[in-house]
Amino acid sequence: MPSSPDRIEIRGVTLAYGSLVVLRDIQARVRPGAVFAIVGGSGCGKSTLLRAMIGLHAPAAGEILYDGAPFWGADPDVRQDRLRSFGVLFQSGALWSSMTLGENVGLVLGEFTDLGPGEIRDVARLKLSLVGLSGFENFYPSEVSGGMAKRAGLARALALDPDILFLDEPSAGLDPITSRNLDELILQLRGSLGATFVVVTHELASILTIADDCLFLDGTIRTMRAQGPPRELLRTSDDPVVRAFLTRGHAGQEAVCSAVPFPHGISV
Repeated sequence: MPSSPDRIEIRGVTLAYGSLVVLRDIQARVRPGAVFAIVGGSGCGKSTLLRAMIGLHAPAAGEILYDGAPFWGADPDVRQDRLRSFGVLFQSGALWSSMTLGENVGLVLGEFTDLGPGEIRDVARLKLSLVGLSGFENFYPSEVSGGMAKRAGLARALALDPDILFLDEPSAGLDPITSRNLDELILQLRGSLGATFVVVTHELASILTIADDCLFLDGTIRTMRAQGPPRELLRTSDDPVVRAFLTRGHAGQEAVCSAVPFPHGISV
């Protein structure tokens, strides 16, 4: 298959839990080196789409391509190799509380590389320094702030030098100043590493600060409303729901967030 100029292509993807369709016919392209935001109100399918992109939820229809190659249609071994080029920061940070920050980062290196213990410690120290946590290798998650724990989770996501990083609500639970600092860190890392970032968020400040492009999902119609640079959408979109969301108008918020309820336990 010819190589694609897109790092990621979402091609006609429909996502469902059994007979319950969450999203249908999603189309999007992500350029190499971009910060791409998946945005929309609660219940619109952001997390479900992210899970499909990182190999945790197979589409009911359609395909996701990386560098022009199908992901879900690939041989399982090929798909597993592709997964190793991803870095993922989950919303909770997902750090092991019984391990130090250095050990949390090193866990990934120990599982997927042939590095020795000393080398693992050195690489973990380097990754923590990249996110501003030099000197905190021996601290436990309970001993640092929420923002520092998020940065440690990001350091772990960077452990294997991924070319694509997926961040699920990185600003969730953070105060505005800490959230802004994390946004600045994401932009710094994009500049220094050249990696592509896919960020799930509903935080307007983050969307307008870090995103080169965004995919706007709507739970009421269970599909996408728009894709484009967020500031351009704010300026030129003639869709009142998109404009209201990007200006935080009450009508738009209600329209986007009032998705049809999903069964208990399903996070979309």
